[in-house]
Amino acid sequence: MQGKGFAFAAGVAAFLLAGSVHAQDKARLNIANAYPASLSLIGEAGPKLVERVKRASGGTIDLRIYEPGALVPAMEAIPAVSRGSVDGAYSSATNFASIDPAFELFTSVPFGPPIGEYLAWMYYGGGLELSRELFAAHNIHNIPCGLTPPEASGWFNKEINRVEDLDGLKMRFSGLGARVMAKLGVATQLMAGGEIFQALQLGVIDATEFGQPSMDQDFGLYLAAKYYYFPGWHQQASFFQIFINKDKWDSLSDQNQAVVELACGDLLRDMIAEGEGIQFKALAEMRDKHEVEIKQWSPEILSALGTAWEDVVSEISSESENFARVYASYLQFREDYEVWRAIGYLQ
Repeated sequence: MQGKGFAFAAGVAAFLLAGSVHAQDKARLNIANAYPASLSLIGEAGPKLVERVKRASGGTIDLRIYEPGALVPAMEAIPAVSRGSVDGAYSSATNFASIDPAFELFTSVPFGPPIGEYLAWMYYGGGLELSRELFAAHNIHNIPCGLTPPEASGWFNKEINRVEDLDGLKMRFSGLGARVMAKLGVATQLMAGGEIFQALQLGVIDATEFGQPSMDQDFGLYLAAKYYYFPGWHQQASFFQIFINKDKWDSLSDQNQAVVELACGDLLRDMIAEGEGIQFKALAEMRDKHEVEIKQWSPEILSALGTAWEDVVSEISSESENFARVYASYLQFREDYEVWRAIGYLQ
C-alpha cells in the first residue's frame, strides 16, 4: 500500500509541476497592426496570424492584433516596439526608414528581384542576418511574416506618355521609389492608406501608388482616378514582418518562439499563393465594370526611372553606411544569382 501511495503522490506532484511549468510558459503579445483587417492580403494577415499561433501553441500564446490607431498610429508602430510601448507590430521595415534608409531594403527594392530571388537573398544571401543586426540595435527582433507579388505602379488622373508628363505631379508614394519619382520632378508625399482616396478625389494629389490590384480595389481607388499603370518597378516583391520588442522576445520560451516563427513561415507561404491567385480577378473587375484603363510604361519612361534609381542608390549610399553595406550584399547576391536565372528559367 505504501508503494501505491507513494506512486500516487508522485504522480500528483508531477501533474502539479507540469501545470505550473505550463502556466509559466503562457505569454501575452499585444501587436499593433499597421494595416486595417478589411484590407486584402496585408490587412487580413494579422487575424490569420492570430489563428495560426492559437492553433499551434495550444493556447500558450495569447497573441492579439489591434487595428491601426488602437494602440499607436500605424506609422509609429515599429518605433513604439523599440521603446517598449507595445509588445510588437505587424508592418514593413519601410516604416522604420526615418531611423536609417537601410531598413527600406528589407521591404522592397526598386527594379529589384521577383519573389523567389528576394526570398533567397533574405534567407540564404545574408539579408535576414543583416536585418536582425540592425533591428537588434533598436531592441527589436524581426521575423519575416508575409511576402507579396508586384504592386501596381500607380493611379493617375491623366495619361503619362512622356517623361516630361511626370514633372510637377503631386503623388502619394512610399519607400525608395518616392526618391526616384522626385528625380523626375514628382512632388511625393507619404500618407496612410485610409487617407489616399479622399486626397485623390479632392485633388490634393494627382496620383498615387499603394498596392496590388486587390488592395487598390478595396480602397476604391478606381473611383478617383482612371489610368492604372504597370509594371510596379518600385516594388516587384514586398516583405512584411512582425517586429517584437527584443526584451519581450527573449522572455518567451524556446517553444513559444518556435510557434511564432513557424506561424509566420506558414503565413508567408499563404500570402505568396493568395497574392498571385487573386490579382487577375481584381484587374478584370476594375477594367470591365469601372472602365479603368490599364496602361504600361513606355521603354523610355522605364529607362528614365532606372537611371534615376541608380542616382538615388549613389546618394543614399554616401549618406548611410548601413545602406551601402546592405545594398552591397543584395547586389552581390543578384550578380551571383544571375548565373542560375539565365539558364534555369525561360527568358
